[in-house]
Amino acid sequence: MKQRFSFLMIFAIAALWLTGCGSMVAPGEAGLRWRPLTFGLSEEPLREGFYWHLPWNDVRTFSVQWQTFTERIDVLTKDDLHIRVDASVIARAVDKEVYQLALEIGPEYYKRIIKPEFLTVVRSFMSEFIMVEIPEKSQGIEGGILEQLNERIKGKHLELDNVTIDHIEFTPGMLRAIETKLTKEQEKIQKEFELAISTEDAAIAREKAKGEGDALKIMARAEAEAQKIRAGGQAEAQKIIDQTLTTKFLQFKAFDNPNAKFIFIPTGQEGLPIILSPEIN
Repeated sequence: MKQRFSFLMIFAIAALWLTGCGSMVAPGEAGLRWRPLTFGLSEEPLREGFYWHLPWNDVRTFSVQWQTFTERIDVLTKDDLHIRVDASVIARAVDKEVYQLALEIGPEYYKRIIKPEFLTVVRSFMSEFIMVEIPEKSQGIEGGILEQLNERIKGKHLELDNVTIDHIEFTPGMLRAIETKLTKEQEKIQKEFELAISTEDAAIAREKAKGEGDALKIMARAEAEAQKIRAGGQAEAQKIIDQTLTTKFLQFKAFDNPNAKFIFIPTGQEGLPIILSPEIN
């Protein structure tokens, strides 16, 4: 009985010893061998699997999966209004750089590196917008935050996938202020539209009046030119009449008129140089 008990004790101790001589690297993790009495921390990352080692050694593991981290952040907008946003960032450790990550930062890389930078960038970037712009420009804001955050963590052995603005919290008073402001902006747009229409109508009226004035000027010039032409024609006709209206022609026209009555006064052998046409009863 004692031998059997001793055997079981030895077996249990061996099992415990063997169990303590191995470490598991799970899927989505990268591991580094830790041998404090000899080589220290190894540089070559270990992939998923089970790794044997002496009891005083170990395997340090780091998650290299994409993880989503969400923060509730108070923001002061460009128009000095306080809002609260829920913003998320997707990040992970670079699996090939876990050795440098372990030496410089450690496994709590989000808390130590990403989170402070994320809060700073969100507050800084969103402060460049007035409150009513933030919902409609959220996609551009997310892209800008991601770009700036990437610049800030460059060389930290981390990578980012996306940034999202999940929720924007407004107080009731702020919502009323938004409604009032939007109403005033709408009224301003309406007035500007009406002013533009009035200006356009006035411009059309001016162009119409100018066109009518130009038409009257053209008609006046045409009438003056016509009068000049008629006067010239009359003058030319009068000139022709003056040249062709001789005494003999007048005598001929007088003789040719059957209703005319004449008294002839002889003055010599040249004919009748004087013709009188008195009214005879």
